[in-house]
Amino acid sequence: MTQMILTKALYTVISLAVITNYALILIGTMARIRAKVQGRVGQPFYQPYIDIVKSNAKRTSISHGVMFFLGPVFRLAGGLGTYLFIPAIFGSVIFSNFSFSGDLLLMMYFIFFGQLGMALGAGESGHPHSAIGVARGLAQMTAFELPFVLSVVALAAQYGTLSITEIVAAQQGGFTHWAAFTNPLAMIAGMIAFLGMSGANPFSVVVAPQEIPIGPPTEMQSSFLGMLQTNRAIFNGAKMVLFMNLFWGGAAHENLLVAILIMVVKTFLIYLYVTIVGASFPRFKTEQSIRFFLGVPTVIGIAAVVLQMV
Repeated sequence: MTQMILTKALYTVISLAVITNYALILIGTMARIRAKVQGRVGQPFYQPYIDIVKSNAKRTSISHGVMFFLGPVFRLAGGLGTYLFIPAIFGSVIFSNFSFSGDLLLMMYFIFFGQLGMALGAGESGHPHSAIGVARGLAQMTAFELPFVLSVVALAAQYGTLSITEIVAAQQGGFTHWAAFTNPLAMIAGMIAFLGMSGANPFSVVVAPQEIPIGPPTEMQSSFLGMLQTNRAIFNGAKMVLFMNLFWGGAAHENLLVAILIMVVKTFLIYLYVTIVGASFPRFKTEQSIRFFLGVPTVIGIAAVVLQMV
């Protein structure tokens, strides 16, 4: 029993290390691609590593209360929880993580948990504009979660399960079995919601890179910011793997290296989609973002659910 637990813990560490480093490299690569599109040289692909080391090397004596310290911790817990209960590679013992029946419902709670925890931490930061960021973030989160939940309900009705592993299993046998082709309305609603989850343009209303201050990076310093930067990689990696499993057939192959390559290709294309949209459109205002998610994506999500019920 003890050996089994230790083995599972080792596999979890390996899986987490792989997705964290991959996501960090992917974030740096996409930033460079975005710079090339805008006619700039751009940062090196390893810049996220430098940022994390630099942030953790600093110290701060600023304190705004217990929740200020717990905000980044809750955010990191949300990212870790989201990834650790997702089967990153279908059929792999090492990358199955702690997936279990009904884990899709748990994922939705973890996605909420990290963002709500960060909102509580930012609210106690003492920054005069933190309340604006919290209001923006929670309002947009509520809006983009609606089409996402509708797409999940449509998938659950289609496959008769809330298990991510079973949903991936049902999509094996060729790309025509992927939910993207068998349930395109749910895929469209979910992938539009994914843009909001990623926080890139035109939905970067929390970080608001066109404004000063620019959200959490001005409220959190030193190791708190380093923790948020680390979570950014883990959380982005988790969300890409989740959406790959839900709509794009997951990563499955008898050869583990080939399965990892499939995961890399699919998640790269998913993140490239976010980058292309972000480089093509300016940022929405908060009210524009909310109206957008409550409009067409929600209608598409409702249509997906209705079609499955019929």
